[in-house]
Amino acid sequence: MKLPYSIHSDHLRLSVRLTPNAGRDQVDGVEINANDEAHLKAKVTAVPEKGKANKALIALLAKAVGVPKSSISVISGDTARQKVLRIDGDPKDLAEKVEALLTR
Repeated sequence: MKLPYSIHSDHLRLSVRLTPNAGRDQVDGVEINANDEAHLKAKVTAVPEKGKANKALIALLAKAVGVPKSSISVISGDTARQKVLRIDGDPKDLAEKVEALLTR
């Protein structure tokens, strides 16, 4: 199975496909896009204006992975559905937590 993240020395980079304005906040597995890249599917109830959906995504993932919101940042795709997030911390520990999300 392709994984939606890459491990770096002091952080994890996570590819996400965000659906704003959803019925509820949830992580919804992995999706492979047309370029054969894996993305974590996430849904948030927030609307995609003034960064509200991004803030909701960061809050959702921080709670799910067990890290402070301040350790997650959007490094690309700020206004797009496809995003790359940086999660600071021990990359191996973070990888295990993200994989646990994928198997729910």
